Amino acid sequence: MTTHRDAKGRPLVAVTGLGVVTSLGQGKDANWQALTAGQSGIHRIERFPTEGLRTTIGGTVDFLFDGPFTAPQLSEKLATLAAEEAVGQSGIGPDGDFPGELFMAVPPVEMEWPQKQELAQAVDGEVDYDGLLRAAATRKFAAMHELFVFGGVADHIADRFGTKGSPISLSTACSSGATAIQMGVEAIRRGETQAALCIGTDGSIHAEALIRFSLLSALSTQNDPPEGAAKPFSKNRDGFVMGEGAGALVLEDYDHALARGATILGIVAGCGERGDGFHRTRSSPDGKPAILAMQDALADAGLTPDDVDYINAHGTSTPENDKMEAMSCAAVFGERMAKLPISSNKSMIGHTLTAAGAVEAVISFLTIANGTIPPTINYANPDPAITLDVVPNEARKAKVKTILSNSFGFGGQNTCLVLTAPPEAA
Repeated sequence: MTTHRDAKGRPLVAVTGLGVVTSLGQGKDANWQALTAGQSGIHRIERFPTEGLRTTIGGTVDFLFDGPFTAPQLSEKLATLAAEEAVGQSGIGPDGDFPGELFMAVPPVEMEWPQKQELAQAVDGEVDYDGLLRAAATRKFAAMHELFVFGGVADHIADRFGTKGSPISLSTACSSGATAIQMGVEAIRRGETQAALCIGTDGSIHAEALIRFSLLSALSTQNDPPEGAAKPFSKNRDGFVMGEGAGALVLEDYDHALARGATILGIVAGCGERGDGFHRTRSSPDGKPAILAMQDALADAGLTPDDVDYINAHGTSTPENDKMEAMSCAAVFGERMAKLPISSNKSMIGHTLTAAGAVEAVISFLTIANGTIPPTINYANPDPAITLDVVPNEARKAKVKTILSNSFGFGGQNTCLVLTAPPEAA
């Protein structure tokens, strides 16, 4: 039997299914059409009152529920839709019987204001911590407790798709989606599974989340017009815009995919991850962990910087992160960086946080398949200190075989993926 291995003798990890949902729409076709047209999914938030908030815009996904919902419920719905598309495209296994493991990036969950108020109303007398504990001990709120258990979303997805083994729930801040893919790749390489369903999902835009990120001075306050707020690498960028969405990928041992006649969409060729202990929210000013994560991903893939055709940037639109990413890319790619295309999907869908790494991996494989690089929109005022080819404002036709996808998260989580075309197309 022919076996396909990488340069280090490990199984090649193929991608056979992709799914995505963002504020631009549901599914690959809707998202790709909007992304390559330079359309923005960022709009005024109408889901809850925003009076008094500094940021009143977001890339919310508003077309899935008619009534009130919580972040875990939306995150699960987004993940379900993305996974249904990915598994359906892959054609792997009977419905509800996925022959592999689940690696799932989910946002940190906690009770939201409506649930806190409901619990507080059950307290007899003064509302204090002891009173809340007594109310909770009545078990009248067991369903509420179940809703906000961290692993709940992954448990439900595992039940829906019939994944094997214990579902993995993970959170590595804004690199979580990439980390989920990395864990799937490593499990296949170790021979622990022949297939993996890797998902990043995040539906956690609510008032408290906006306030928290505002207190960190991380969000754009350029609310008008909403679609113009996210402007990665521009001189007048002032922060990121929160987004919601999910990305799902079916990964398989290459030979397993070939044996069942699957269409191979691409290869996850390399992964690099480095921790940065500099600060709870800020990246190390010297960019060293980000540089090492990119270099590790390339080395893991057995490739060099010269092999990369395009970089899917983390590109949040915060002053510090964009500067750090540009500096780090220059350190890895040298003088070539000035002409190497790099663009940020976040200019159109916002920062989907926990989901970002998976959403952007899906978009990266669509870039390879379609030979078109999505643009960085709102690039009217370039930052003279950041000399990059950001594919400004309009999509660009290009033959793209190898992509570096960057994810750099709060708390020092840096994860980079090297994504390539299928071998026969490379």
